[in-house]
Amino acid sequence: MLSLSEIKIGALIKINSEPYIVIKADHHKMGRGGAVLKTKLKNLINGNILERTFQGNDKAEEAETDTQKANYLYKSDHEVFFMNNESFEQFSLPLEQVGGKLKFLKDGTDVDILYFQGNPAALKLPIKVSLKVISAPPGVKGNSAGNVTKTVELETGAELNVPMFIDEGDTITVNTDTEEYAGRV
Repeated sequence: MLSLSEIKIGALIKINSEPYIVIKADHHKMGRGGAVLKTKLKNLINGNILERTFQGNDKAEEAETDTQKANYLYKSDHEVFFMNNESFEQFSLPLEQVGGKLKFLKDGTDVDILYFQGNPAALKLPIKVSLKVISAPPGVKGNSAGNVTKTVELETGAELNVPMFIDEGDTITVNTDTEEYAGRV
């Protein structure tokens, strides 16, 4: 059981026999009142968002999950297909469950798959991935005062704001947690 202070962003908890990940946690303490933790939780199975408030001595049950490495193969209209790196078994996750993470997946990328009760429930991307820029508008000379960015298209189809010096054909590093430019390779 997780206490109020242990419920943090990224923690996996179980509510109504389903796994949730904490995506937002705001801790409040007002005067003489007890501590209050307002959280936003995302269901790992169906992607639903739930807001829950924990007070005082409330506890949350930790979700028992297992993590295994898998390799991204391809996507169809409704599913994303992976292959387990240990058993070489192929499986799929619904497209809705993968969500926006798909824009940073290229063929052959290794990812961590969270298993809940023996079934694949969610995927966790590497923190940083390297992707090639396939389309970038030219930088305008003299337009460099301050933190100026431009939007480029990556090999996976994702669009990202990057500094002006990034050109077509460059390989850049993207932080998958913040979905921001992290550097040039």
